[in-house]
Amino acid sequence: MSSAVHLIRSADLAAAPYAYAATAPVGSRLIFLAGACPLEDDGSTTAPGDYAAQAARCVETLQTALHASGATLTDVISTRVLVASSTQKDLVAAWDVVHAAFGDHDVPSTLLGVTVLGYDQQLVEIEAVAAISEEAR
Repeated sequence: MSSAVHLIRSADLAAAPYAYAATAPVGSRLIFLAGACPLEDDGSTTAPGDYAAQAARCVETLQTALHASGATLTDVISTRVLVASSTQKDLVAAWDVVHAAFGDHDVPSTLLGVTVLGYDQQLVEIEAVAAISEEAR
């Protein structure tokens, strides 16, 4: 199944490891996902202190929520990656994992350093919006 998402790039903007914009055609169904958190099945936080491991678990959680919605990573139209740190290297450690997971589907994304996230020892959270065609329902 082909994704309804169309990524938009611009040669007039600085090169970036993501598209600058994305669209979905009329008739697409938008899926707004809750923030994907790095939680294990028992509710404990994955790998306290490890930004990359928590980012990887967030991607797994995001993929599970997408699957439940009838979507995949290639249907994601935008992301926001929240990292509980004021240190750029920590943000990049999380971003590198997320960017690798999306591969060629480099959706418009925002990477933010925040002071704290909702769960004990949580360092990373991924918010996403996806779009699928009505035929995919």
